[in-house]
Amino acid sequence: MTGKQLEFDQRVTRLSKKHQKLSRGYRATMRSDGLVVMKPQRMRSAIPAKVLLLCLVGFFGFKAFLLSHLGPSAYDTRVESLNQGTAVEQAGAWIMQSDPVTSFLSTQLNKVMF
Repeated sequence: MTGKQLEFDQRVTRLSKKHQKLSRGYRATMRSDGLVVMKPQRMRSAIPAKVLLLCLVGFFGFKAFLLSHLGPSAYDTRVESLNQGTAVEQAGAWIMQSDPVTSFLSTQLNKVMF
């Protein structure tokens, strides 16, 4: 009797999970034998990966432009002055610090622009 009860509980748990997934959206598909089966739709991210990648590229481009325009010493001076400020300014200084990607892009930008 306990084996049958355990099997029943597992089936109820499995059906509850499937019902919860179906409540977020589903699509109907037909199997090869003609039976129509409802399958849950995958949840999509609120922000597509392309948008995140574009923002990241834009951010590094902005940093490279600033580094190229100001020069390394003036850029480092400004980042250091940010580092002396409040916690938000210190976080900004950490984000805006010169890194290898920014330095590389800045040198490439200098070659093209000047």
